[in-house]
Amino acid sequence: MPDDAQPGTGPTKDEEQATTPDVAPQSAPVEPRLVKVSEPAVARPDLKKRDLIEAVLERCDVKKRDARPVIEAMLAVLGETLSEGRGLNLEPMGKLRVNRVEDRQDRRIVVCKLRRSLSAPEGGVDDADAAPGNEAEE
Repeated sequence: MPDDAQPGTGPTKDEEQATTPDVAPQSAPVEPRLVKVSEPAVARPDLKKRDLIEAVLERCDVKKRDARPVIEAMLAVLGETLSEGRGLNLEPMGKLRVNRVEDRQDRRIVVCKLRRSLSAPEGGVDDADAAPGNEAEE
């Protein structure tokens, strides 16, 4: 104990921190293991409305002048639904949940989470939609 220290007082907090090593106690070494190999994501261009209409026309036997208003109305309904903060459950696309909505100066930012089934058909029609007797009535 230094001569100028008063009896009954220990080292100050600063002195104690300076002398205490910042090393964690030794434990058994942990072997690193690779959990999952993932392919690098390759950015593809965004799907524009024009591309969406063309893709729908390739899959359906409908004329462009008939399909365009339907697709635009559907996109408007989806946009309004998301702006209201409501989620979507549209198979085979998946279940979309709105996490947060922020209003900015000239726009609304909607942060969403999309959950898709791994068994969902990627480019085709859902099995329930393709079953006989499920045709839309007009």
